[in-house]
Amino acid sequence: MVEYRIDRRSGVATYLQIVQQTKQALRLGLLEPGDKLPAAREVVEATAVNPNTVLKAYRELEREGLVEARRGLGTFVRRSLGTAPGDSPLRAELAEWAQRARAAGLVRDDVAAFFAAVLDEYFENTREEQR
Repeated sequence: MVEYRIDRRSGVATYLQIVQQTKQALRLGLLEPGDKLPAAREVVEATAVNPNTVLKAYRELEREGLVEARRGLGTFVRRSLGTAPGDSPLRAELAEWAQRARAAGLVRDDVAAFFAAVLDEYFENTREEQR
């Protein structure tokens, strides 16, 4: 099950944070087709957000064909994203790198900038091909 963490200082709309975190869980294989998302009430209790915000996020995920609402039963995953398992050796290598970056005194925004620059460098053509 996914546990949502809302960063109120991020500048990203709360419902989009829920959508993004759900997609990340789908990419990492933490959520798979048939899995049930937490009930909106549970997300509200855990994050102190408005119930309509959670419902808006779930509707967006449904619009994208990732989940489906089943009346009286909840919201269920329809399809996954990506193929990277959450326990991939690449994830472990990235975690080690993040530890070294933190030990070197880098803050989250520094690490994000490094990572974004590397992604842009190595996946520039991929982004253009996906358009």
